[in-house]
Amino acid sequence: QVQLVESGGGFVQPGGSLRLSCAASGSIFSIYVMGWYRQPPGKQRELVASVTSGDSMNYADSVKGRFTISRDNAKNTVYLQMNSLKPEDTAVYYCNAVLSTTTMRGRYRYWGQGTQVTVSS
Repeated sequence: QVQLVESGGGFVQPGGSLRLSCAASGSIFSIYVMGWYRQPPGKQRELVASVTSGDSMNYADSVKGRFTISRDNAKNTVYLQMNSLKPEDTAVYYCNAVLSTTTMRGRYRYWGQGTQVTVSS
């Protein structure tokens, strides 16, 4: 009933930039938090950045000053602008949203399918 569709991953050289997008669709009533997680090869999934409906933002220390999260509430879309990319940023990036729907009570967490980001020379 709810889908998160990511786009924008790919291959980039160190120092380059990429912009990820994630659009939420379906029977959405309200979105409270949208964000990005990543899972590097052989490691656990970790929070990269998140933004609340009130535009309160949170970043992992490793990306502060390089990544910027933004949100378009009218489009139910979240973006992640990634600059000055490093090889250690290589990971599968997952979109995440905490939201309520028009068909179920309560708040639920949804995940996108993931998009690969590879930073290499």
